[in-house]
Amino acid sequence: MKIIAVNKSASFEYFIEEKYEVGIVLQGNEIKSLRAGAVNMNDSFCFLRGNTVSVKNMHIAFYEKSDGFATKDTRRDRKLLLHKSEIAKIAGKINRQGYTLIPLKLYFKDALVKMELGLCKGKHTYDKKQSIAERDVKRETERAIKNAGF
Repeated sequence: MKIIAVNKSASFEYFIEEKYEVGIVLQGNEIKSLRAGAVNMNDSFCFLRGNTVSVKNMHIAFYEKSDGFATKDTRRDRKLLLHKSEIAKIAGKINRQGYTLIPLKLYFKDALVKMELGLCKGKHTYDKKQSIAERDVKRETERAIKNAGF
C-alpha cells in the first residue's frame, strides 16, 4: 500500500467516528498525476446525491504530457464506489445525527486507487485547543525521553 496523500487537517477539525475504504472513478491522465503525487485534499469533502457519493473540491493537477482531449477541470466532482448498504447506512447517519463525510487518505492498493473516508463530527474551538495541548504535551515527553537517553 503506497500512500499518495493524507488530509492532515481532517483529524484536527473533526472527530473521526468510522472509516470506510472506497474506490474512486478517475481518468487515465489523473492516474498519471496521482503517481507523480500531484494531489491536494485539504478542502475536499463528500456529498450524497441520490444513491451516489461524490468527492468535491479535490485538486488533481493536470498531467502535462496528456493529450489535448483530456479534461482540463482539476477540481471536478469524482464519483466514489460504495455498496448500496454502506451508502444507506452513511445517508442515515448524515441526515439524522449531524455527521459529515470527509476524505482522509488516498492510496494505491495493488494497482487500484483507493480512498479512506471518515464519518466525522465537527470539533468546537475548545476541543481544538485541547488537541493542541495534548499534542504539545506528547512532543515535550518525547523530547524529554530522547534527551534523557532512554
